Amino acid sequence: MKVDAQNRLYVAGGGSGKVFVYDTVGKTLLKTLTTPAASATFLNDITLTPDAAYITDSQRPILFRVSRSETSLGEIENWLDFTGTALEYQSGFNLNGIASTPDGQYLIVVQSNTGKLFRITVADKSVAEISLNGGATVKNGDGILLDGQTLYVVRNQDVIIVPVTLSADFSTGILGTPFSDDSLRYPTTIAQEGKRLLVVNAQFDKRGKPGVTPELPFTVSDIAIK
Repeated sequence: MKVDAQNRLYVAGGGSGKVFVYDTVGKTLLKTLTTPAASATFLNDITLTPDAAYITDSQRPILFRVSRSETSLGEIENWLDFTGTALEYQSGFNLNGIASTPDGQYLIVVQSNTGKLFRITVADKSVAEISLNGGATVKNGDGILLDGQTLYVVRNQDVIIVPVTLSADFSTGILGTPFSDDSLRYPTTIAQEGKRLLVVNAQFDKRGKPGVTPELPFTVSDIAIK
């Protein structure tokens, strides 16, 4: 989910293949955006640039885009097909978290099943793998957060957060020391408030297991940025 300056909440609808946009002030549904029908889809994460919203799909190799302005919302479009690019979809869960640079020049995405990070240049739709030190990966990468040149990657089932220091052009990265917190419970989405990281505890590891129940209530962890 993401909220823009016009108090519009964008929600990626997972397996529904839809994006929902709400007015957080009037508490009304403004628009439902439907992607083309597909045998498998999972709209996962959203990032906002000055003129658009971009949405990842973990099941099909398409990056979706919705144009936006202060007063209007466009229709959803198949903005980038990853077929034939450096980002090769494989079996399992592919693209997950997405972030954008403040100027909207670059998008950064994480591929969960390979642990690779990619930089997408918006102007020409070029896709390049972000080279990490020593061939490192961030496997099981889920939510990501870009703060300046630092990218925080939540590795869900590993129950850690990995800081990655990115180069000025976001083409390379150096992994820092992973950190965790006793409150984390299969963490997924991440957001920032000042010097704090807010991390959703999804407890996905407790889904569909007979006799296994999640801890209630579900929580959001509050972790200080050091």
